[in-house]
Amino acid sequence: MNEPEIKEIQWTIHSTHPDRVPEVRAKLAEVVDPEIGMTIIQLGLVRDVIIENDIARLKMILTTPFCPYGPAMIEMTKAKAMEGLNMPVTVEMGMDMWDFSMMEDPSALDWGMYT
Repeated sequence: MNEPEIKEIQWTIHSTHPDRVPEVRAKLAEVVDPEIGMTIIQLGLVRDVIIENDIARLKMILTTPFCPYGPAMIEMTKAKAMEGLNMPVTVEMGMDMWDFSMMEDPSALDWGMYT
C-alpha cells in the first residue's frame, strides 16, 4: 500500500530565508488544534511566512471561521513563530476556507478521523 505523499507548503521564506525554515516549522508544529488533535502544520493552516525588514508576517487560516479555540491558537502560533524566528511576528488571518486538500499529511484521513 502506498503511503500518502507529504506535501510541505512552500512559504516565501523557503526561497528568501531557507535556513530559518526548519526551526520555525518545528516550533509551529508544537501548536495543536485541540478539537482535531493535529498540528497547524499537519493541517496546513500556516499559509505563508514572509520576512521583511527583520519582522515576520505569518499568514494563517483556521479550520472553521467560528473555531472556539481560534484566539488561543492564533496567540500560540504567534509566540511559537517568534521563538522559531527570533524576531517580531505579526499574524494575518486569511479568508480562505480550509479543506482537506490543504493538509500537508493526508494520512490522517486513513486513521478514520474523517469519512
